[in-house]
Amino acid sequence: MFLDQQAQKEIKLRFANLANPVKIINFTQTLECQYCKETRQILEELTALSDKLNMEVYNFVSDKAMVDLYHIDKIPATVIAADTAEGSTGSRGGLIQTVGKDYGIRYYGIPSGYEFASLLESIELVSTSKHELSDEVAEKIKLISEPVHIQVFVTPTCPYCPRAVYTGHQFAFLNDNIKADMVEATEFPHLSIKYNVRGVPRVVINEAHHFEGALPEDMYADEVLKALTEKQSGLIN
Repeated sequence: MFLDQQAQKEIKLRFANLANPVKIINFTQTLECQYCKETRQILEELTALSDKLNMEVYNFVSDKAMVDLYHIDKIPATVIAADTAEGSTGSRGGLIQTVGKDYGIRYYGIPSGYEFASLLESIELVSTSKHELSDEVAEKIKLISEPVHIQVFVTPTCPYCPRAVYTGHQFAFLNDNIKADMVEATEFPHLSIKYNVRGVPRVVINEAHHFEGALPEDMYADEVLKALTEKQSGLIN
């Protein structure tokens, strides 16, 4: 068991404030996937703590329609979405099902250690629609009209990483043009090499722009805008 009785009690108290249903979507496979089993266990234990949470599990190999629908390219993967009647439709086993609002909030790798805190915060964000950003930062983010892909490389032992992840997830929640991923650096070493991850958190924006550390939200937002400006000016591809 991942969550002991005390942790379950504390989380139940937090989740008593959940407002709208949340869908936790886990992409996994049985073989050749480090931490897939453990990730599913964490999510199942968490889902059991509130009737506002619903969990769906898909196989990365056989459930291609859902993999394609959510644009999942590695596992273990977790999507935090609104569990509503709004959104797209996907198919599984020939059945058509409704997909709730997808805010582009992703976890690639096991959300354990310090990163478990950001998982709880992102669930609460989707359920309550209450973010922690200042009005000024929120307005900056809402005005972005171009695609933004944020990847936050983390490790479970990094105490500063959850803030960087959650800030990115708040940006994604506020603007459909933004997608934000937590990427556990040690589980995806090829990506850590590709993006030159030598310390965490390392935030990569639109493949080329990057910064290190858990920046304050206003500086974080400025980095996103800077990445877009560099692309427009031809400084990056």
